[in-house]
Amino acid sequence: MRHSIWVRFTCLIFSVLAVLVGIAFILNTWGLEGFYRAQKVKDIERAYASINTEVMRNGNRSTRISQILNAYSDIYNITIAVMDSADSSLLQSTERGRSYLFRRAQKYLFNGSFRTQTAVLAQTENYTIISAYDDESDAVNIDCFAYCGDNQTMLLMTTPVSNLKESVILANRFLGYIGLLILLVGALMVFFMTRQITRPIQRLAALSKKMGGLDFSERYCGKSRDEIGVLGSNMNAMAEKLEETIRKLKEANAELQEDIRRKEEIDEMRKAFIANVSHELKTPIALIQGYAEGLDDGVCEDPENRRYYLNVIIDEAGKMNSLVKQLLTLSKLESGAPELSRENFDLTELVRGVLHATKMMAENQGASVRASFVNAVSGEQELRVPVLVNADEFKIEEVLTNYISNALHHVNEGGSIAVSVEPRGERIRLAVYNTGSSIPEEDLPHLWDKFYKVDKAHSRTYGGSGIGLSIVKAIMEAHGMPYGVENCPGGVRFFVELEAVKSEAGNHNPQH
Repeated sequence: MRHSIWVRFTCLIFSVLAVLVGIAFILNTWGLEGFYRAQKVKDIERAYASINTEVMRNGNRSTRISQILNAYSDIYNITIAVMDSADSSLLQSTERGRSYLFRRAQKYLFNGSFRTQTAVLAQTENYTIISAYDDESDAVNIDCFAYCGDNQTMLLMTTPVSNLKESVILANRFLGYIGLLILLVGALMVFFMTRQITRPIQRLAALSKKMGGLDFSERYCGKSRDEIGVLGSNMNAMAEKLEETIRKLKEANAELQEDIRRKEEIDEMRKAFIANVSHELKTPIALIQGYAEGLDDGVCEDPENRRYYLNVIIDEAGKMNSLVKQLLTLSKLESGAPELSRENFDLTELVRGVLHATKMMAENQGASVRASFVNAVSGEQELRVPVLVNADEFKIEEVLTNYISNALHHVNEGGSIAVSVEPRGERIRLAVYNTGSSIPEEDLPHLWDKFYKVDKAHSRTYGGSGIGLSIVKAIMEAHGMPYGVENCPGGVRFFVELEAVKSEAGNHNPQH
């Protein structure tokens, strides 16, 4: 509080008022008496100049002189007598103080000066103005003895000077009372006026403190057009610009953090990809190398064992070749927007073709495979009717092949695999269901990641690489169509949706 500009302003202006009152007191004490005497001397000099001018124009008996005498007597309290210097006769005088002047004139004429003279206040060739004490009246007077320009007319003027010291004491006492009143009233006025003036400054100070803490929520609300109002408006503009700049910096920082996170994620994916590829290739390479060295060392002498060794080498080489092809396919799909050869084709024929190619593999595993058409009206029935869709037929075949291959790898012994085609409005859902264990919920979001395997110990048995579902994801995202997986009672269902083709009658594929 002691550093408040309001308190400082109040103290400053109060101090100025106190100094001004003190200066007035000092000037009144030391300068009033001299100023009063100087003013009286000027009044007498003006009276002499007026009378002398009239005497020189119209003589010392002019009636105009009497008017001048009475005017100066009434206004300036100056007693004046006009005398003839030749015979000391009184020509004209004011009514007041005539006898007093006559006695003063006699003393001056006969004595030549006043013994009680105290000081000469002004003197020229024509007049002398003195301050003298009159023992008869026990008072100090200012007297003037002068000759007019005609060298015949003499003027005697006197004006009483009151007891100036007593007057100064009274004046100072009165000034003291007035000064205290001025200080009291001035202090109250200054208190409220400075509070009114400094309140906007205090608001600006509080606003700047918040801005220093990067809080730009408040604005200056003053409406004045003075310097404080301009400062407030400029601070509002600065707050808006800083707020906008900080917002942009935060957005840029968030984008930078996201870029860094994405870069780190890509780097981790690259490392994981290299590690996974190395892991997938390590086993077949080791097997090929081991069996090749066995053949080279002549471990197998009979043709049957050699044929077994060669079959192992061929099988592992085939797995590596399949893995490399899948990696190349996935790389092409993920490198950018793949070129799609969209066309209308019969999804029923495609499903039949893929099932025919994988029928033998299913039979070898003791699993049954069937295809069905699901209709909301007639329910599930054998897939016979043509179902036209618009997509890249080759890539959709690859999607279905990967789904069925995945189902064959996870179907339980003696289980079944069901491929279903189901119209859903303007889309056709193609789904592959296999009986077996459900997928843990925490693993579902990661199934589409490269090399991700739920059962890592079992993957080597069926030769899965963990890339097939990543290829499905890339193909369906290129088509801009949905795909997914869901746990069902007794098994798992993978699905994709394709764009249905309308028939010539304007309806979608037949649903009967």
